[in-house]
Amino acid sequence: MVNILLVCMGNICRSPMAASVMHAEVVRRGLAGRVALDSAGTYGAHQGEKADRRAVALAQARGYGQIVNERARKVTDDDFERFDLILAMDLDNLAELQRVCPAELRHKLHLFLAYAGVEERTEVPDPYFGNAAGFEVVLKLCEQGVDGVLRRVVQAA
Repeated sequence: MVNILLVCMGNICRSPMAASVMHAEVVRRGLAGRVALDSAGTYGAHQGEKADRRAVALAQARGYGQIVNERARKVTDDDFERFDLILAMDLDNLAELQRVCPAELRHKLHLFLAYAGVEERTEVPDPYFGNAAGFEVVLKLCEQGVDGVLRRVVQAA
């Protein structure tokens, strides 16, 4: 079993969207017994909140219903032990994870898109202060990234 944690800042936009897309793909590809996942944020101000309503509406419209079950939480010290892969949505969140992660576990930390092999972009932009178009960009990047991550995880298993 490969345990994957998807991380953004507040855990209300990007990482819940990525987790919902990945959940749907794990089920679709018959990988439920091989891949487990969760999402979290480096910033705990939204602890316990549902995903952003714009993220929820878009994800549900595209068939990623798992997003309604997402609740924001902050990355914990235990996460570095528990997860095999910790994938940050951007460089700032990767830097924060590297700052708090024990040195011997930092090999688990990667940029989501870089790990997925998406070469056009390195970061998933934060759509929070933007409009619906920003959420569309994020969902498209999550779909691309999830495909790459799952292909890589399945090949390594």
